[in-house]
Amino acid sequence: MIMPDLEKIAAQLESSNSKDRLLALTSLREVDPEDAVPLIKKVLNDEILPVRSMAVFALGIKPTAECFPLLIDLLAGDPDYGIRADAAGALGYLNDIRAFEHLTRAFYEDDNWLVRFSAAVSLGNLQDIRAKELLMSALDSDEVILQQAAIAALGEIKAVEAVEKILTFADSEDWLIRQRLAEALGKLETEKSISALKFLAKDAHPQVSEAARLSLVVLGQDSYPSSVTLRVLK
Repeated sequence: MIMPDLEKIAAQLESSNSKDRLLALTSLREVDPEDAVPLIKKVLNDEILPVRSMAVFALGIKPTAECFPLLIDLLAGDPDYGIRADAAGALGYLNDIRAFEHLTRAFYEDDNWLVRFSAAVSLGNLQDIRAKELLMSALDSDEVILQQAAIAALGEIKAVEAVEKILTFADSEDWLIRQRLAEALGKLETEKSISALKFLAKDAHPQVSEAARLSLVVLGQDSYPSSVTLRVLK
């Protein structure tokens, strides 16, 4: 495999053309974190939002000791809600339990739904059961997207105690909520979960029914997965 030219990438990051800078960030995928992060930092304050956004995301997948404090500062104080949301998402990729308090604070205190959504998703990624109360409260939100995130995250943290409440979404008009529910129930094995999954396996929306069927297979409740489920399992 040909290794990326770090000098070339550094030069691209100094280019006046934002497309060059985006391409440079993309090129960092094959670069070791210790070499990549100093280059990423060059465009963390870029004037073009998509460049900044990609740089923030890159901090989450190129973890070094510097990444955590950089992302915390962005989450807490960046004036752009999109960047705060990106920082919250990147913290989930870092999988650093120290992020728990910061993500919790962002969920409760940030006034933007996208930041709160990203914080909820990342709390699920951390798989810390302490997030259960917060995620349960998110189920009562007026924002459907927050409900989606909370259902998925409750599955990730294996909050079996939440099954009763998330089952109230089995008849939701939003098919994405029903899909998230089907996916989450596959990680929350109870008799009621299995019963609900059998119901969702007959859902009119194919992505919901396939998600339910896959969860049933994972739970050992379906010996005859569909062709789509077989492809997923592979």
